Amino acid sequence: MKPQYTILIQWSTEDQKYIVSLPEFGPYAHTHGDTYGDAVKNGEEVLELLIEDYQAQGKPLPEPITANVAFVFV
Repeated sequence: MKPQYTILIQWSTEDQKYIVSLPEFGPYAHTHGDTYGDAVKNGEEVLELLIEDYQAQGKPLPEPITANVAFVFV
């Protein structure tokens, strides 16, 4: 099963890095990367570690944020 959690990636001019947020896991669930690809990889690794930690502690996983978007192709 692939987890359906949000990975938000934003460029930080101040840090000169891509900042990764995992909003379902709270305001302190962050990582970063020097490139966009590194940021994605690091975000996926942190997400996996968070899920493992929640499961090891017997904590329920947060509900994924879902988008209510319909795509129309013409």
